[in-house]
Amino acid sequence: MTKEQLDEIVKEQPNLNNLPNNLLVKYMDLLTDDFESTKKNIIAGTIYLDKVEMLYNNILKIYNDRGNG
Repeated sequence: MTKEQLDEIVKEQPNLNNLPNNLLVKYMDLLTDDFESTKKNIIAGTIYLDKVEMLYNNILKIYNDRGNG
């Protein structure tokens, strides 16, 4: 979803009762797609962050085992 599309949806919030169903469906589709995309990105980012933490902890353990910690 573009920023303009999001701005349009936000702007129309007070007027939802007066909008035609086809526009409501369009907004729901845009929001659903954006929600799913954002959720996937958050999950992928979390997995990446967990892997970085695991790698760091593995290296830190070896470093500390060598008497440097």
